[in-house]
Amino acid sequence: MSWASRRRGIYLLGIISFLIIVIGIPIAKYIYQTPTCTDGKQNQGETAPDKGGPCPILDERALSPASILWSRSFSVRDGSYSSVAYVVNENANAGVRQVSYRFGLYDESNVPVAERVGKMFVMPLSITPAYEMKIDTGNRKVSHTYFEFTEPLIWERLKSGAAVISISNKEITDIGSSPRLEAIAENVSIAPVLDLSFVTVIFDSTGNARATSMTSLARLDAGEKQKIVFTWPNPFTSSVGRIDIFPLVRPSSLK
Repeated sequence: MSWASRRRGIYLLGIISFLIIVIGIPIAKYIYQTPTCTDGKQNQGETAPDKGGPCPILDERALSPASILWSRSFSVRDGSYSSVAYVVNENANAGVRQVSYRFGLYDESNVPVAERVGKMFVMPLSITPAYEMKIDTGNRKVSHTYFEFTEPLIWERLKSGAAVISISNKEITDIGSSPRLEAIAENVSIAPVLDLSFVTVIFDSTGNARATSMTSLARLDAGEKQKIVFTWPNPFTSSVGRIDIFPLVRPSSLK
């Protein structure tokens, strides 16, 4: 091969190398996108597109579905009801940040009496009560209550903020006139907890739910104890058996 041919080859190789560096590499980078949890693809060890693996959104097929243990409505005053449903989540470190729901209230003939919609979170590995108050029924009596989620549940890697709240010293008084339930809520963690709600359900001695109520605290500091109080305007018509009190704290990301 002559020197002129070799020189042309060197020039051509240089031009090709230049084009690869200046044009080819940027094009390759543009075409190839680093896998993420929002690219709509099943990659990087995901078990469904953008679910499972390293992604915060979980694949619901690998989880126990949330179940509704029961739902019921309780007369507070004539024409005014409170409704509650127990949502059971058996998954540790998996919860739902927000989901829409519907309460349907029906009379003894299964004729709709009232409806209430709302939003709730589902805490990991616990019962999360859905609660609605002051549901107007126009003096019609409620015999049945139906609860349903009105959109799919989006499961995420979450930790429960309610796990650090301890409830003790439950005491109920004046059940024959104006019932009053007091208890102590304690934050056993090393950080304050903000915007707490508490839902209570009162059961009779045979295990039937008879009343419900809700109260809240704006803040509970680390190691702090505070009294929480629930009241009812009318006397209970049966003896009190079990008392459930659930602290409700919005779950946070599991790091």
